[in-house]
Amino acid sequence: MSALPVTAPKALTAYRPFWAKRFGPAPFLPMSRAEMEQLGWDSCDIIIVTGDAYVDHASFGMAVIGRTLEAQGFRVGIIAQPDWNSADAFKALGKPNLFFGVAAGNMDSMINRYTADRKIRSDDAYTPGGEGGKRPDRATLVYTQRCQEAFKDVPIVIGGIEASLRRIAHYDYWQDKVRRSVLVDSKADLLVYGNAERAIIEIAHRLARREPIESLTDVRGTAFMRRDDDPTAEGWFELDSTEVDRPGRIDELISPYQIVEENKACASNDAPDGAKPITIHKTGRITMPPRDHTVVRLPAYEKVKSDPVLYAHANRVLHLETNPGNARALVQRHGERDLWINPPPIPLTTPEMDHVFDLPYARSPHPSYADEKGGHDGATKIPAWEMIRFSVNIMRGCFGGCTFCSITEHEGRIIQSRSEDSVIREIEEMRDKVKGFTGIVSDLGGPTANMYRIGCKSPEIEAACRKPSCVYPGICPNLNTSHDPLIKMYRRARALPGVKKILIGSGLRYDLAVQSPEYVKELVTHHVGGYLKIAPEHTENGPLSKMMKPGIGSYDRFKQMFEAASAAAGKKQYLIPYFIAAHPGTSDEDMMNLAVWLKKNGFRADQVQTFYPSPMATATAMYHSGKNPLKGISRDETRGESVDIVRGERRRRLHKAFLRYHDANNWPLLREALKAMGRADLIGNGKHHLIPTYQPITDGSYESARRKNSTGVTPAAKPASAAPMKPATPRKGQLLTQHTGLPPRVTGASRNSAPRPGKPAKR
Repeated sequence: MSALPVTAPKALTAYRPFWAKRFGPAPFLPMSRAEMEQLGWDSCDIIIVTGDAYVDHASFGMAVIGRTLEAQGFRVGIIAQPDWNSADAFKALGKPNLFFGVAAGNMDSMINRYTADRKIRSDDAYTPGGEGGKRPDRATLVYTQRCQEAFKDVPIVIGGIEASLRRIAHYDYWQDKVRRSVLVDSKADLLVYGNAERAIIEIAHRLARREPIESLTDVRGTAFMRRDDDPTAEGWFELDSTEVDRPGRIDELISPYQIVEENKACASNDAPDGAKPITIHKTGRITMPPRDHTVVRLPAYEKVKSDPVLYAHANRVLHLETNPGNARALVQRHGERDLWINPPPIPLTTPEMDHVFDLPYARSPHPSYADEKGGHDGATKIPAWEMIRFSVNIMRGCFGGCTFCSITEHEGRIIQSRSEDSVIREIEEMRDKVKGFTGIVSDLGGPTANMYRIGCKSPEIEAACRKPSCVYPGICPNLNTSHDPLIKMYRRARALPGVKKILIGSGLRYDLAVQSPEYVKELVTHHVGGYLKIAPEHTENGPLSKMMKPGIGSYDRFKQMFEAASAAAGKKQYLIPYFIAAHPGTSDEDMMNLAVWLKKNGFRADQVQTFYPSPMATATAMYHSGKNPLKGISRDETRGESVDIVRGERRRRLHKAFLRYHDANNWPLLREALKAMGRADLIGNGKHHLIPTYQPITDGSYESARRKNSTGVTPAAKPASAAPMKPATPRKGQLLTQHTGLPPRVTGASRNSAPRPGKPAKR
């Protein structure tokens, strides 16, 4: 195996196009043999299999990867939501010349199909008509198996967020156990994780040059399986991290938790091909071999599946190796073979981002979904497309590091931004070409609304940093927090002819926004449509510290600025905060205090988000192990930190009930809990009480006209509270950016009730 370079990679546009470039771009990537014949194709070079309906738009992963490969000259076909009960649907486009690319879709298929209570969903936002049941459980495994049945000798590359979050041995919430890497279970040839443009382009060109797929072991952002006798491992130094506690002097142990100084000579061009051993100097300083010759061995799957502490340790090490500038390769034993995970891909430059987003997308669902009138209405409407139809994605990545979120594991924490010109071109194209555009841009954002062109002041510091967040516990002094480029873009975009309004629907990082009063003023004055969604997630420091979210004081500061700017603009506008119930580290008292805060501030949540343990997230490691990987892992109870885990249906229902304190159906459970907690003082019919003493006798609605207490006497009046602020109905076409690969934060609906595309959890 050759070394994995950390220098500037080959640009996406620097490859010599494949010979099929002569066919030119297709109006839509073909989904049938008839479409292939119309294009003059006798075969496809690459076939992408996806669990989503095919929408040719840059918010849908299969479209981005397909168009990116097409720009390299390859003929790319799409098999969308195939019937997985046989291999027939996987033969529809014939045998691909190079490989199958398999993805479950823009979401993990299990999260797409099941709620946080493990109940199956009745709908699917990525399917025509919102119809549920159009993809299987663990779609990546099923689709790969069917591709193998269809054409046994065709290489298979798996990707997408499902593959990204399951690239290593991972806790599976639905089976309540640790599963093997999806690469092992699927028996695919190669796994690509993260935003895969760099990796997939290199893989395609090398396979086109007839390199065997088994030889592609040096591509960043990929994972592969290796046998013990594989000579490609020669010349690598293995850093053992298979145990948590080992005897011996501390200064003799090489801990992956420790930030060490590398030997510059080893990293120079004069360094030998082989890896030099670790050197421990008399001063205690540790010199490591070059990162590109070092692999960290994690505890084997057979160990972590039965040892939650080792699982948490492996999760911590993996998260420490996510910075493309300093990440080492990882290896984990699965049975008789090793799973190798190469370092993350180098982020795209702004010109490369422009290239990807400027590709000739049709910005429409495939014509096969159109109804007999030629539209995309009625039964053929694709909810996810309707949500992002008039939205523009300006960046990718997030440096927030929220432990329940999977953006870092998938897209990385280094922000990759498009140029202002590229964004403006897309708005103009949307204005001129997308049917139904009324002048309202429903969102200009990404995973977050306000991280555009924000990053570390020093490339050297950024490349060496191992912190999981740039904004927790406070904003890093090395972080450039200027919102000036974003303000400039907002002003230019709303000045375009034909553009009446630009709304911001992406998640706003309000602790970052308060660093720029001018940005807050600009946002509130011009880009809020009455309501602005933000996510403090909780009010109490205990759960917030496990989430790596700022304290509620940051929310209060932003609220003051928001209200002042709204008043100055002569507008009545409201903040809609979102909160999570049952997150690891949340006590019953924490939820009670949050409910009191909600009542005091006049908030009544329609539906609520319950913590959903997504594969590979840090909070999921907490949930499974009861340990806090952020504090280090130890079997010694006096070291590290244990975490209160909210398990069991009753306790999870209680935490949800506190968020919906105003729902009469929850009052019996809350009364019982408050009495057990010694807080019966919160039960009563006054303004300062959380819940009343009476219980409705009708449908349980808080607004029920007839309510009687236990004596049968109708109370004179219902408890008073501040004016309720119910979330508004989601605006048509509203972009709600991808927040973890989980279902969305939909205003007025549960974040577990309807998936959103937003910034796609793709590739």
